[in-house]
Amino acid sequence: MDNHSPAAVIVLAAGAGTRMKSAKPKIMHEICGRSMVGHALAAAQGLDPQHLAAVVRFERDRVAEHITNILPGIIIADQDDVPGTGRAVEQGLEAVDAANGGPVQGTVVVTYGDVPLLTTELLAELVAVHKKDGNAVTVLTAVLDDPTGYGRIIREEDGSVSGIREHKDATEEERKINEVNSGIYAFDAEILRNALPQVSTDNVQQEKYLTDVLGLARAAGGRVAAVATQDRWQVEGANDRRQLATLGKEMNRRILDEWMKQGVGIIDPDTTWIDVEVILSNDVTIKPGTQLHGHTIVGTDAVIGPDTTLTNVRVGQGANVTRSVATDAEFADHSTVGPFAYVRPGTKLGEEAKIGAFYETKNVTVGKGSKLSHLGYMGDAEIGEYTNIGCGNITANYDGVNKHRTQIGSHVRTSSNSVFVAPVSVGDGAYTGAGAVVRKDVPAGALAITFAQQKNMEGWTQDKRPGTPAAQAAQRAQTPQNQIAQEPNA
Repeated sequence: MDNHSPAAVIVLAAGAGTRMKSAKPKIMHEICGRSMVGHALAAAQGLDPQHLAAVVRFERDRVAEHITNILPGIIIADQDDVPGTGRAVEQGLEAVDAANGGPVQGTVVVTYGDVPLLTTELLAELVAVHKKDGNAVTVLTAVLDDPTGYGRIIREEDGSVSGIREHKDATEEERKINEVNSGIYAFDAEILRNALPQVSTDNVQQEKYLTDVLGLARAAGGRVAAVATQDRWQVEGANDRRQLATLGKEMNRRILDEWMKQGVGIIDPDTTWIDVEVILSNDVTIKPGTQLHGHTIVGTDAVIGPDTTLTNVRVGQGANVTRSVATDAEFADHSTVGPFAYVRPGTKLGEEAKIGAFYETKNVTVGKGSKLSHLGYMGDAEIGEYTNIGCGNITANYDGVNKHRTQIGSHVRTSSNSVFVAPVSVGDGAYTGAGAVVRKDVPAGALAITFAQQKNMEGWTQDKRPGTPAAQAAQRAQTPQNQIAQEPNA
């Protein structure tokens, strides 16, 4: 822990979030590839605190598991039946002290699990001002056009903060104040520890308000100050799905703006969505209607889109992915995917290789320069280099109980509508005939064909489909006059 790091950060994550109208806890709802609490934890962790704690209550086990999956080793504190942010912080601080083996000293930052746009940089500014000025409490504030629902900042004539009035307890005059409390603070640990037991529930909501600590700190002779941010989005929370969508749109706008500054070409930002953990190289081109999710990585000069969704996909330099959906896949340099490909997990496409139009793949490795051109399915298979898989080819990889693999070598040419009944292998340089059903291994250089004698049943249409347009057409074609007209030199 360096001199600028706080002793502890406590993230409040105990609320039910009933306005989300969801079985999922509010802070677990996602924007830009992370849950709201995931964003909050990332910002807090960036401060490099000595201790990081989360206070939980609603759906306790589910929330605690989600948080510890994000940050193993984080301190989990449980809020009891006493309501209010003051009680939540009190129990969070108790858990931090216990983990420390005694009372922590220094700065304690308190933040929330539902402010996903909050950055480490703004928290660091709050901590820096708090320490430099020797404040007892430093509150992060913002000025909003509509402050409804937020606690108002009450200032003295000299500009110092005398207190915070919760919206439900504020007078009409106080509700006209536009500077609001973000709910994010830097406290001196000892002052916070001494003040919290004195906070009562004697208010309209019968809650233990954390804001009451400010008055107690002032009464004890401590200095209470504020750091105002001009970026209101960083302190905006999401209480319902409309607010969540609004925050998601703003976060996405910021992500796109940053990538464009770094040399990524985004043709239409209004229809492009990129998650926070996606990594792009310069000179990548993103066309309209594209979504990049999860841990997707895209190399220099690659072109993605239009109308493409990639999730956890690694795309090589100069690759091109058009109107396709892919998940947990790898596309090597200068490979081509689409249009209208459905690429499922485990697909690995080699350099200069191709997955073409209306193709589905799953758990398949395609070697350098090989092509799965169109209208087929390739699953549980390995294909060598410079092989051409014909139109309509499929692997029959599932026998109803187990999956089996197909091995196809290098420089193989398969004709239209070939079916590979796994487990089966095709040697290097082999061919298959049109409509072949390959049930046995094909040696290198061999031609695999399936014979079925063609039989024509004369008159079948008129006999089985009498009166139909097809039967009438057949009848006309079979009349002597029509036959004579169609004969050469008639």
